[in-house]
Amino acid sequence: MQKHCVIAIDGPAGAGKTTMAKCLADTLGIHILDTGALFRALALCALRKGVDLKDHEAVKQAVEDAKVTIEVGEAGQKTFLNGEDVSKAIRTPEVGAGASTIGAVGFVREVLTKQVRRIAAELSVVVDGRDVGTAMLPNADVKFFLTAKPEERAERRRKEQEAKGLHESFEQVLAGIQKRDYDDSHRAIAPLKQAEDAVVIDSTYDTPEDVLAKMVSVVEEKLQ
Repeated sequence: MQKHCVIAIDGPAGAGKTTMAKCLADTLGIHILDTGALFRALALCALRKGVDLKDHEAVKQAVEDAKVTIEVGEAGQKTFLNGEDVSKAIRTPEVGAGASTIGAVGFVREVLTKQVRRIAAELSVVVDGRDVGTAMLPNADVKFFLTAKPEERAERRRKEQEAKGLHESFEQVLAGIQKRDYDDSHRAIAPLKQAEDAVVIDSTYDTPEDVLAKMVSVVEEKLQ
């Protein structure tokens, strides 16, 4: 593998991007960066202040002084908001939906994109999100678009939440997934879409091991 490489993984909610990013990074011996965690941290900041997330100016005022930092290490990524470790607090459905909403705020995207680009310039890293390969890191060495049927993504998300003690019905989770898909795909700024040079992997009927094998094969072929 080349000395420095950047791998982008995009896709809709519940497609397994973060899981596969970690697996791929571990296999390749490089770092992982979850961009969604950065958006979630700022969404959490705004929600704690009781801000209407659809009011872009109010969101800007609420988060412009917030300090979001991350630690990227062998154990994965930790996300901090004003010095507080919010790695677990940002993983609720409410914060996830909020992250999608503030993702349409130009100020928020500008700030976080600069941070992502700085990290990617310094480290070999697997970066996952909604628009990494199209907007944040359009020059990434390898790009993937990971997807799955909405019903499969909803069931995966439901099981994840259940393991964390968060109980929602399949129907509720599916409705949330479908709304998130619509919001992410129709926002004016950096909507969710497949990069033209991305390799598409549909994981609906594949195990994580199957998906990882496909991704490693693509990376080895592109970077040899």
